Amino acid sequence: MAKTVIIEEPGGPEVLKVVDREVGEPGPGEIRIRHEACGLNYIDVYQRTGLYKMEMPHALGMEAAGIVEAVGEGVTHLAPGDRAAYASAPPGAYCEARVMPATQVCPLPEAISFEDGAAMMLQGMTVQYLFHRTTPLGPGDTVLFHAAAGGVGLIACQWAKSEGIRLIGTAGTDEKCRLAEEHGADTCINYRDADWVQKVNELTDGKGVQAVMDGVGKDTFMGSLDCLAPLGMMMSFGNASGPVPPFEIATLGAKGSLKITRPTLFTHIADHETCQEMARMLMEKVGSGAVKIRVDQRFPLDQVAEAHRALEARKTTGSTILTV
Repeated sequence: MAKTVIIEEPGGPEVLKVVDREVGEPGPGEIRIRHEACGLNYIDVYQRTGLYKMEMPHALGMEAAGIVEAVGEGVTHLAPGDRAAYASAPPGAYCEARVMPATQVCPLPEAISFEDGAAMMLQGMTVQYLFHRTTPLGPGDTVLFHAAAGGVGLIACQWAKSEGIRLIGTAGTDEKCRLAEEHGADTCINYRDADWVQKVNELTDGKGVQAVMDGVGKDTFMGSLDCLAPLGMMMSFGNASGPVPPFEIATLGAKGSLKITRPTLFTHIADHETCQEMARMLMEKVGSGAVKIRVDQRFPLDQVAEAHRALEARKTTGSTILTV
């Protein structure tokens, strides 16, 4: 048996329940993993509230790290006793142990702690695809990154700096702006106190940025389009402030033949080899010290509702984990 967080209906943090569930044995293509730490991400909120639909009841959580206890037939990249970490569907990572598909579970080097492993996989591989698999970006390019002091944002600030890319961030407080700049942002704008669109255009001498990486959604979407250079790429990868409302596609032409994508990590990691390659690049960045994972909040598994409340209230910085 393993303590597991489930929801029986969509709703607020109060719908999160901790129950005992039987774990069982892995079948073909599966592993059983005992967790040391679990990651907390905004996708968990989307699933809990019903923005992302799931059959009920359902376990929650997309990310964790721990020790492989058993492997099923056909699993060759992992063995019992291996340290491992993952960001993977289906949801169910908020637990002490689980049986799950092995495809997106990745070996975790000894040099990387379980806490860092649990905090970095979903956010870090998201940054990897934003910078390497979405539009060509390289030294000398400038990107705008919203919520630059969050878990994804602080990884992105460091990643950009390690590759010679100028990152302009936004955040909601001066303290968060300083944090983003300490982690490699060229500049971070407090969007509550400044006309951030005007500021971005001033910082780019009116040329705009090559790409916007926007996990905020409704509140920043239209302003982000106004920050792009002609032929620039809008990457709308999250909805922290709510879904982006409908807009006229002709707007993209009028604003400079802009490009737009709504990517998800789980499309990028669906292929086993691609997932493992993305994870290796992330682990090399972390292992070399180019990217440091900042875990600023820790909650016991049975306090998962409080963790969700803190995340939704934007009271968190860096990454948040659940301890098992």
